Amino acid sequence: MSSANTPARIKLRKNDLVKVIAGRDKGKSGRILEIDRETGRLVVEGVMLVKRHTKANPSKQIKGGIAEKEASIHVSNVMILTGEGKPSRIGIRLEGEGSAVKRVRVAKKTGEVLAAKK
Repeated sequence: MSSANTPARIKLRKNDLVKVIAGRDKGKSGRILEIDRETGRLVVEGVMLVKRHTKANPSKQIKGGIAEKEASIHVSNVMILTGEGKPSRIGIRLEGEGSAVKRVRVAKKTGEVLAAKK
């Protein structure tokens, strides 16, 4: 377990497709919008929606009412989805030789290479 001041080692990246495996939204899937490596939490599109009551503020163009937005979820409650839509853990494999060695993320279940860095 990492201590409070060291960031968590998270192999997930922004825009990865993940499936929720625990919690009130178990079974839902979505794209990662944001990752907080300090707390080990991430925001997934359409998952863990909470209602926020906002007061109207015309000077900032904010409409009043009840707004729904995504709250963060702990990284241990999600698994990455492979190309076939199967949840899997993430491993690292070295590809290439000599000075051209690259670390690539692979799905432990299927062995397929997950999307490379963009």
